[in-house]
Amino acid sequence: MTLSIAHVTVDCHDAATLAGFWSALLDVPVDAEASEYFATVGRAAEATPVLMFIKVPDKTPGKNVIHLDLAADDWQEQIDRAVSLGAKHVGDFEEYGGKWATLADPEGNLFDIGAK
Repeated sequence: MTLSIAHVTVDCHDAATLAGFWSALLDVPVDAEASEYFATVGRAAEATPVLMFIKVPDKTPGKNVIHLDLAADDWQEQIDRAVSLGAKHVGDFEEYGGKWATLADPEGNLFDIGAK
């Protein structure tokens, strides 16, 4: 038997709002049952993995230990697009033969956009 990824789960303060950000960034719809407490992105579109957002009373302080690595041919344009949607550009990096930008979504969760 093998394991598969069912969801990438993000603890947050407002599930529907944060799902809306990721929906716009990835161009995948927020699923119909979204509320401030629970939302998913990609289930109805049969995307894998599905992003799941769950409201929690207190987020763990400090850096999130799991983050999304996205990739794009139009690297700088996608960074600019993410910022226009509400992301914060944290910094650019180039190591180990790769180039990427680290950003934070509207609730401070880090993610990377790498150059293909």
